[in-house]
Amino acid sequence: MRGRTAETVTELPSVKSVTYAAGQLATRKVWLPKAVYDALPYFYLVAGIAAFFATIYISEWFWVLPHYLLFSVACLHLALFVFRRRDRARNEESTDSLDESR
Repeated sequence: MRGRTAETVTELPSVKSVTYAAGQLATRKVWLPKAVYDALPYFYLVAGIAAFFATIYISEWFWVLPHYLLFSVACLHLALFVFRRRDRARNEESTDSLDESR
């Protein structure tokens, strides 16, 4: 017995166009206001710490506990990643400016 899904064939060009459109949306540059851009790693850091303490203060096992823990680890990791990346960019700019002044 054959299912109906085996009979329908999706054309490759339509699949490629959907994938291409999704790829463009995912790789598009996003411009944030400077205040939001500067505050973003601190927001990640505060959200991660708050979620971590929420997992500590939940008195009994609750289904959302692992989600809080995973969210806190992800936010803390993202905050450290953004801090390190911005620090590297600042260090590269300072070494470039030193090289140009010589």
